[in-house]
Amino acid sequence: MNYPTIRDLFWSLFLLIITGNQVFSQEHTSSNSLYLQNRAPLTTSPYLELPLGSISPEGWLKEQLVRMKDGLTGNLDTIYPTVMGERNGWLGGDGDGWERGPYWIDGLLPLAYILKDEQLIAKVQPWVEWTLQNQAENGYIGPVPFTEDPAYEAGLQRGMRKDWWPKMVMLKVLKQYHDATGDQRVIDVLTKYFKHQLKELPNTPLDNWTFWANRRGGDNLQVVYWLYNTTGDEFLLELGDLIAEQTFPWTNVFLNDENNVDPQSPWYFYQMKRYPFDQEEIDLLTVSKIGGIHTVNLAQGLKMPAVRYLHDRDKQHLVATKEALADIRKYHGQPQGMYGGDEPLHGNDPVQGVEFCSIAEGMFSLETILKISGDMSYADHLEKITYNALPTQASDDFMTRQYFQAANQVKLTDEMEVSFETNHHNGTDFVFGTLSGYPCCTANMHQSWPKYVQNLWYATADGGVAALLYAPSEVELKVGNGAVLKVKEETGYPFRETVNFSISLSEPAAFPFHVRIPSWTNEAQITINGNPWEGTISDQVAIIDRAWKSGDQVTLQLPMEIKSSRWYQFSAAIERGPLVYSLKVQDKKVPKNRHDGYGEFYEVHPVSDWNYGLLQHELDNLQDHVEVVETDWDGSYPWNLENAPIQLKMAGAKVPDWRLQNDVPVMPGFWSKTIEDKSLVEEIILVPYGCTTLRITEFPVYNVPH
Repeated sequence: MNYPTIRDLFWSLFLLIITGNQVFSQEHTSSNSLYLQNRAPLTTSPYLELPLGSISPEGWLKEQLVRMKDGLTGNLDTIYPTVMGERNGWLGGDGDGWERGPYWIDGLLPLAYILKDEQLIAKVQPWVEWTLQNQAENGYIGPVPFTEDPAYEAGLQRGMRKDWWPKMVMLKVLKQYHDATGDQRVIDVLTKYFKHQLKELPNTPLDNWTFWANRRGGDNLQVVYWLYNTTGDEFLLELGDLIAEQTFPWTNVFLNDENNVDPQSPWYFYQMKRYPFDQEEIDLLTVSKIGGIHTVNLAQGLKMPAVRYLHDRDKQHLVATKEALADIRKYHGQPQGMYGGDEPLHGNDPVQGVEFCSIAEGMFSLETILKISGDMSYADHLEKITYNALPTQASDDFMTRQYFQAANQVKLTDEMEVSFETNHHNGTDFVFGTLSGYPCCTANMHQSWPKYVQNLWYATADGGVAALLYAPSEVELKVGNGAVLKVKEETGYPFRETVNFSISLSEPAAFPFHVRIPSWTNEAQITINGNPWEGTISDQVAIIDRAWKSGDQVTLQLPMEIKSSRWYQFSAAIERGPLVYSLKVQDKKVPKNRHDGYGEFYEVHPVSDWNYGLLQHELDNLQDHVEVVETDWDGSYPWNLENAPIQLKMAGAKVPDWRLQNDVPVMPGFWSKTIEDKSLVEEIILVPYGCTTLRITEFPVYNVPH
């Protein structure tokens, strides 16, 4: 018999305590569920966050988090000490006092509590303690402003200490810390800080020091509403209205029609009066269509309409985000779910860079919108980004990363020339390094995987449990009338079609189990203890409402059909289920060291051919022309060419005139669409996008004479 260890008992008690804290808070906000629900007049949310630590990753997903622990996420203070060391302003030092310290902790803290790792928790604690213990009398939190501007020091962001923006990141940190521990000091400090904001914002608005807080006010508003749900303090609603008024009008911008621009509209005046940018920036009026806006601001701004919807209940907010995402895909989209933008939005050319920060923040926005709206299209989109764009942008050991990735990249060097932005960082944007490109992503990328784990499972407003995102994991929560439920999810998803759920209960209980059915699947099947479930699927959700007992088994079968999608210059991409597939390009690493602040990095060069197009007649009937090969896989780390659990075999045509231009695979002209030489047609192998480093994902399409 296996007896529990002291560590097991400690964490069981810990989860019981924080679950109890959540239940206690809920008693003051809603009687419809066991977890924190929105308090009137905020609209209720269908899906409710679980306490941090309730969800445990398993299999490859746990290995991903352990690699982060052993890599940059767990060791950034020693790898990047000039910024993350004891001089950091968020530790009371005279060094970096802006966003990078909070960025790091915003990912390290959930990683620590999800892994239940005492060493990581101990590393997080000084950052939390300094913030909680050093609040000013007037409520201000954060690094103390200098009486005189400090001398410039390379690599440090020492100014702008009063800026509202970096504090928004620390608000997210403190909220997560309370979710994990129930520490009452967080409530006291945030209450005092938000009273400070309510007093100061009329005279020193969000954009007083920089424009970042104006663009990213949704992060601030989210925590204000969370605190309101916890305490019920009415002043927080007034503060929320003020923050919304001072935040960039994302809803109006997203709803704008480029053929119907009204220069007299209030939000146009707001934009022009406050931000006298050049004409490209004025085109923010059609932000999702024309471009010019900062891509990370956009990723964070996506959540603002939904967060604001919580209070004013205007459904146009929800419409706005849907329209924005459709426009972004049309004008700037890439197959992996992201959009072209080397800091500003820059169109849909597949060689256009995608910033790592945009991925991390875009994921968090989609997670936020999903909980508020209950719209499963956001879960589909979130999985598309997570299982394609996210894993490829960091190295397997999580010690290096790209600042930019692209759908088509077949050589990563410091000689690449894609757009004007590559000249800002001496060509290092696409190489793999610690500080190559720009260091914001070195600090901000860490929130991506841990927060995804935290959103795999939800409590529901009707007292049940919801599995809306799929990955190997286990969850513990209370359901029904308070029964303790454990669900173990065993799956090879996103590479396999089957998801198995094993139910364990403290006592038999009746409750609903919400299961998402992705939009890309047809004829999904659900069985319970081997028997088909005959219920109705509505809005991509199957709600299995029944009496449950320990030992019950639920199996979800999600058939994955091979499909093609069309992109830049009529190019084609191949998709199957949540995965996008790319040409398998063998590569080699070439170490390099620059002495201009970008440090050590490595280039990646191809050692196999990459210049292939797809054949139109095969695209017309993919099921007959593509072979799906599931390789032997034990469920371990999958995100490289060696471990890819699945591959596709199909025909491709070598395109001799497709050559690199300044190390970039600029798409060949689409006017020549016939391959006359049949000897150029050969078998090619496609692997999941997330398993690649070099790749072609958007293929030119050709006809071959029969």
